[in-house]
Amino acid sequence: MKTKILKSSQIDEAVSFLRNGELVALPTETVYGLAADATNEEAVSKIFSAKGRPSDHPLIVHLDSFAKVIDWVEEIPDSAKKLADSFWPGPLTLIFRRKKTVSYLITGGLETIALRIPKHPIALRVIEKLGTAVAAPSANAHKRTSPTKPEHVLKTLSGKIAAIIDGGGCSIGLESTIIDITRTTPIILRPGAITALMIEPVLNIEIQEQLEHQEKVPGNMQAHYQPEKPLFLLSIEEIKRRIKQENNVAIMHYSDITRRKNATHYKMPKDKTEYARVLYETLYSIDSTHVDKIFVEKPPFRNEWLDINDRLHKASSK
Repeated sequence: MKTKILKSSQIDEAVSFLRNGELVALPTETVYGLAADATNEEAVSKIFSAKGRPSDHPLIVHLDSFAKVIDWVEEIPDSAKKLADSFWPGPLTLIFRRKKTVSYLITGGLETIALRIPKHPIALRVIEKLGTAVAAPSANAHKRTSPTKPEHVLKTLSGKIAAIIDGGGCSIGLESTIIDITRTTPIILRPGAITALMIEPVLNIEIQEQLEHQEKVPGNMQAHYQPEKPLFLLSIEEIKRRIKQENNVAIMHYSDITRRKNATHYKMPKDKTEYARVLYETLYSIDSTHVDKIFVEKPPFRNEWLDINDRLHKASSK
């Protein structure tokens, strides 16, 4: 199979592929998603084959309107309406009780389902024209770095999927926040751009955030988001010490550091939003070079940096 690159104007062709049970990578504001018609089990099963993803790992279903939530869930709690009013379309995934007609293939065998409405005009037009929802994890090989540009998708999925819609770079660059609203007190199971501090005034309750847990949600594996090169998460002092002893390394840092000839330096933004936007892009750039290792300066350990800390921790070589 030759993977076709579609322009943003070729929505109808992308929808045709999806209706025929094929996979299409499409841009969202977070990362590129690998979309299949969520009502077509055979098409959804191709996602797992293309990515090499375990079949018990749940998928996120993407909708184009809140009115369609009821097609997928048993009930819509008040918290869902409040969160949708504040953050949808946007980088927030809500976990509901699944409707009994929803395939376990989508939910990873769970009685819950993850839904979101993406905030990207291309994704929304595709879903609207398809007339149903798409199941769409990140468009990359399982456990590898999520793609934020079409060329990143091609790196691991070329020849395995029908098409990629070229929507340029993703504006956020990290996967959505996942919050479980099936519990008495909602809990964030994957940090993202929508933080607990943003959600709390909407629901008027304190929100818990768990970085370490055993819940089956997208991205919750010890090793995930990993580049091809081994990545080591270090303090700036540890980096300064280790580059005196090692050659041919890439260094991602936001603190000032004396440049050395035996290292390739990637100066990262100090602004959290900008850091998130370029993180995966930088990792893909480094993977295209001949360095042996990646040293990443540990980001600030503050609430607003939880999503970046989470992704880098899982991307690092233990």
